[in-house]
Amino acid sequence: MKNIFLMILFCIVYQKGIAQNYIPTIKNNTELNYVCKLHGQTRTLSLKAQTNGNGLAFKLETRGVKSTIVMLPEAIKNGTELSFNQGEYAPVLNLKPTETFFMISRSAYQDLLKNNSFVYNNTTYVLDKTEDKNGISIDGKLVDALHVIAQIDETEMWIVKNPEFPLICKIIKNPLGINPILVKVVD
Repeated sequence: MKNIFLMILFCIVYQKGIAQNYIPTIKNNTELNYVCKLHGQTRTLSLKAQTNGNGLAFKLETRGVKSTIVMLPEAIKNGTELSFNQGEYAPVLNLKPTETFFMISRSAYQDLLKNNSFVYNNTTYVLDKTEDKNGISIDGKLVDALHVIAQIDETEMWIVKNPEFPLICKIIKNPLGINPILVKVVD
């Protein structure tokens, strides 16, 4: 009887463990691999994180283009704009103090949690509370993300539930024609 009880307890704990959603984190040298739909073309894009103090840089690599995109600490904390730069303009690109890259700022994330919306690039994004049928899976694990929809166009984003680094793991219907999806995270 004791063995049966232990087996049932093990099954319950195991099921709870595998049912939890995956939350990608960023550490130094974490590699994020995206597939981007870019103006009708498909290309892969790799971002390798470089953390330094409160700042963050991504070493970007895509189709022969190599660049380092540098986000300032104030942008990570309070940024209000998303940079869609593709690294082709400079080997090192220092973003403005208001710009983030492949993530929203911590304050925008807090606004999303508190008010069910946030403003980025002068666009209001509202939390979609309906059941998300288009979630993101990485290595068979569902990513724990918030789904938001722009109020002035049809842009949709999925943002990882991570208050330190709220990564954008998917964008669709972007009027700029840039629609990335996170497909792999290597720690």
